[in-house]
Amino acid sequence: MDRPISEQQKRRKRTIRILQYMLIPLGVIVCIFAVASWLNRGVDASFLKFAVVDRGEINISSAGSGAIAPLYEETIISPIDSRIVEVYRKSGDSVGVNTPILKLDLQTVENDYNKMKDEEQMKVLQLHQLKVKCESSLSELQLNIQISEMELSRQEVEWRNERHLDSIGAGTTDRVRQVELEYNVRKLRLAEQKKHYENQINLTDADIKVKELELEIYRRSMQELKRIIDEASVCAPRSAVLTYVNNVIGKKVNKGEQLATVADLKHFKVLCTISDIYSDRVNVGAPVEVRVGRDLFTGVISDVTPLSRNGVVSFSVSLDNDNDKRLRSGLKCDIQVLSAVRTDILRVQRGAFYNKPGRAYVYVRKGDRLERRQVILGESNYDYVEIVEGVNVGEEIVISSYEGFSEKDNIKINTKSNN
Repeated sequence: MDRPISEQQKRRKRTIRILQYMLIPLGVIVCIFAVASWLNRGVDASFLKFAVVDRGEINISSAGSGAIAPLYEETIISPIDSRIVEVYRKSGDSVGVNTPILKLDLQTVENDYNKMKDEEQMKVLQLHQLKVKCESSLSELQLNIQISEMELSRQEVEWRNERHLDSIGAGTTDRVRQVELEYNVRKLRLAEQKKHYENQINLTDADIKVKELELEIYRRSMQELKRIIDEASVCAPRSAVLTYVNNVIGKKVNKGEQLATVADLKHFKVLCTISDIYSDRVNVGAPVEVRVGRDLFTGVISDVTPLSRNGVVSFSVSLDNDNDKRLRSGLKCDIQVLSAVRTDILRVQRGAFYNKPGRAYVYVRKGDRLERRQVILGESNYDYVEIVEGVNVGEEIVISSYEGFSEKDNIKINTKSNN
């Protein structure tokens, strides 16, 4: 059987139903107030940095990065396969021209050089022997030619006499023909001897030149080996600081392996990179501003790498004051390649709000609120950003980062912290 519901249970259900109807609108009201509070929460003024828009000039530049490097640096490599036998200097030492740094084992290469010297002497003697032999052969041929010329003269006289005897009837025609034939034969043989002598002179000259060339090539090989021996006693090529030295005595080193590095740590240059979208502005002689921390240096582009790699162009900057004591090798720096000057333009101090030229949103100060406004930004340098349109002279804009409120159109400026 169904039991009748008591009055107490009915009152409790009625109370629960009334509370439910009251909580729903209360929750909506709380949400509305929360959203309104969030929208009007604003931003603490201490986190904002403002700058006033003015009119003036701006040096148009393109930003890049770089690192300070020694103006001169040279790596000394091993000229031969050898081993280190002595080390005279350590990293950080100042060295002068031809100051010994380390020494390599030269026993094998010196033995080869001494052997080459003996072979050179033998080649010199062989060349002298060839010249004497050729001179003797040519002298013999020349003597034979002289004898043949004398015999030809005698044969010519005999032929002349026979013709005279034949003309007076004391000789015969056959005898004249015979003597004439012998004369012509001797004449041809003399011509042949002279031609042979000329050919022999040419052959002799060629043989001697070949031997002389072989000797010259051999001597060049000796000079190269002597140069290697001289370089094996590793010396500083100029006055500098020793920044690296392979100081492990007894260590084997291969030909081409690094032995030491010397650098001029009193004079510096800047090794730079910049996006290849600015490649048309990177030219030898273009002025550059280099900022190392808070220090500003000036210089010009001294050389440019012809190829772009991974979207960047590499180049070197020669500093106007390359021996400044504030410069240190390895320091990172920001650079600006100056390309033009624009005058009488709207500008504002550069800050974190600026990314690149084109359309962007900035926040303009209007009393105690910030108004989001679309503008067109132009070129920039270290100090200023060009504003093409969107703001007026005298207006104050936020130049710090917009992180956290970049999508809001109207923001309240809180002069005190809301903590």
